[in-house]
Amino acid sequence: MASEGAPLAASVARKSAGGFLMVDCLIYIVVWSVIVGLAFSSFYRCLSSSRDLSRNANDVVRALQAGERWRDDIRAASGPPRLVAEDGGVAFEIPTPSSLTVYIFEKNSIWRKADLAAPWQKVLAGVKSSRMERSPRKKVVAWSWEVELQTKKQQVRVTPLFNFVAVSSSDQNP
Repeated sequence: MASEGAPLAASVARKSAGGFLMVDCLIYIVVWSVIVGLAFSSFYRCLSSSRDLSRNANDVVRALQAGERWRDDIRAASGPPRLVAEDGGVAFEIPTPSSLTVYIFEKNSIWRKADLAAPWQKVLAGVKSSRMERSPRKKVVAWSWEVELQTKKQQVRVTPLFNFVAVSSSDQNP
């Protein structure tokens, strides 16, 4: 009888040790799943932040290019620029030696017309607000253009607001 009890005890010990290894494997799988889940979460958060940063950088470049084009038009003016109210909006007219360059803000975009016969060109899209105004200084008249771009998020850390200033050589203070 004693010899029959020994193999029974050994087989019970083997079964409990095998069960213990299965629980260990399940714990390792759960821990591994949590770690991989956190890694994927942080990866997608970084991917989203990178995409937002790229989009913001592109918006900054577009706004700066539009501002520099506006400043070039002001510097090349043959006469004093002026603000003209038309069709419920305000147009900014810049006289040139050959014609008239016009800027307007309409439908969340800044539009430019280089010549009266030329078609309108979209200079900057995704604009929330735009304001061009005369800013007299001591010896010259400066023109200021303030542009605020639209944002995709409700709360932003930095408002995408740009301010460009230019002086026309033909627009002098008396």
